[in-house]
Amino acid sequence: MEPKCNLIIDSCCDLPFEVINKPGVSLVRFPYVLDGEEKVDDFYRTTTPKDFYDAMRDKRKLAPTTAQIPATTLIDVFRAAYESGVPTVYLSFSSALSGSYNTACLVQEKLAEEYPEGELYVVDTMLASIAEGLLVLGAIDQRNAGLTAQELVAWAEEARWFVNAQFMVDDLESLHRGGRIPSSIAHAGAKLDVKPLLGFDLKGGLSMVGMSRGRKKGVRAMLDYFRRRSDSDRVARRVIIGHADSAGDAKRFRAELLKTEDGLVFTDTNIGPVIGSHVGPGMVACAFWGPDRREDVGVAERIARRVSF
Repeated sequence: MEPKCNLIIDSCCDLPFEVINKPGVSLVRFPYVLDGEEKVDDFYRTTTPKDFYDAMRDKRKLAPTTAQIPATTLIDVFRAAYESGVPTVYLSFSSALSGSYNTACLVQEKLAEEYPEGELYVVDTMLASIAEGLLVLGAIDQRNAGLTAQELVAWAEEARWFVNAQFMVDDLESLHRGGRIPSSIAHAGAKLDVKPLLGFDLKGGLSMVGMSRGRKKGVRAMLDYFRRRSDSDRVARRVIIGHADSAGDAKRFRAELLKTEDGLVFTDTNIGPVIGSHVGPGMVACAFWGPDRREDVGVAERIARRVSF
């Protein structure tokens, strides 16, 4: 079946290059700066995960920084999509963690005036890293199954709530330095010598979901999270396991899953340099399809969502 639309995805989905390097899928690369040198996140095609994270560990070097996708980059990619004549959907990194989504919307609105007959849609995944990656893989499957661009937008805007993800970081310093969490939380975590467990809130921002004493307990907590929430009714039970130069923990996590779970379809990946700049070396993460995260909120928030004033 010939696909009815194309996809644009960004490098913060943290998927292996060979998985997303497909016809009809265009890639947008986030920039970052490492030790004063400007680079782009090219899915480790010009460097290695070990080299990147070793550079982060080297206190003699400047800590890496990141930036939004330049508007000029989005203009080039979006213009090419319009000129292809094929309806296209861009699945964007969470708007709660970057201004790139808002820039993409502005660029799309401007170019739509030049191409009034074209179709290009921008979707806020409200996700990041391998959680975003899981949605991207699902979208590629849906595209290949024949969804139109508008149907794919509707699918993605609903499916994003069923992406369940959790990740353990070695410490919170990198997240604090990047402005992703308050200093009070980072300092508390350092004093207690714990391994923080993080997830995503309903606005696409980071949320603290737990802490564990030591990495082994942190991995066990992630296993418990998966077993409580994984969707055993799905035909393809896809699980993405990502790590930031901590392959041993990722391997152990996968081995434990295989002991008790059947029919899992794994995608293993390295956390890219842009996300890695904020989580630091040692992160381990998992993403999978599970229950609707909107149902996890408290009663007050559920009522507020249903009442207009």
